[in-house]
Amino acid sequence: MIEHVVFLLEEPSAQDFLQGVLPGLLPTGVTAHFLVFEGKQDLEKQLLKRLKGWLRPNTRFIIMRDQDSGDCRVIKQRLQALCAAAGRPDAVVRIACRELEAFFVGDWQAIAQAFKKPALASHDGSAKYRDPDRLGSPSHELRRVLPAYQKREGARKIAPHLVPERNRSRSFQVLFGSLRGLATA
Repeated sequence: MIEHVVFLLEEPSAQDFLQGVLPGLLPTGVTAHFLVFEGKQDLEKQLLKRLKGWLRPNTRFIIMRDQDSGDCRVIKQRLQALCAAAGRPDAVVRIACRELEAFFVGDWQAIAQAFKKPALASHDGSAKYRDPDRLGSPSHELRRVLPAYQKREGARKIAPHLVPERNRSRSFQVLFGSLRGLATA
């Protein structure tokens, strides 16, 4: 039985995002822990040590990182190899295609609700956003329509409004499936 879920994250906005989507997903009695790093290099540099150093039993690990311009398969394989080397081959590795903001751009209705700008919901019908994981820079798309957009504030505001059934980001769907699976683990 899982008692702890440890999220190893590349940046603080990922924690803000998770804190917005986790309520109601984690079973009663399961505690979420967040280990936030100073970027992807710091995450990869410290991953082995952090996984080996975690001593609490009944723990599940989820590593979350942006793809940025890298090959997501190569990134995932490298992170999985580090997890295996740390004795945690069951750690779940999830890559946000391009960047975390793809999760948000996958649900323009959530963005519209979060920023109280109903007109933004019309972007859901745009061909450009049918596959948000293919966008070069989802954060740029958000700043284009919300010039004052900031990563952490945006994550805090948007995450509670995300509806998995309408979200078009495949990488969000994969992550959400893993989070939902914690309830049955």
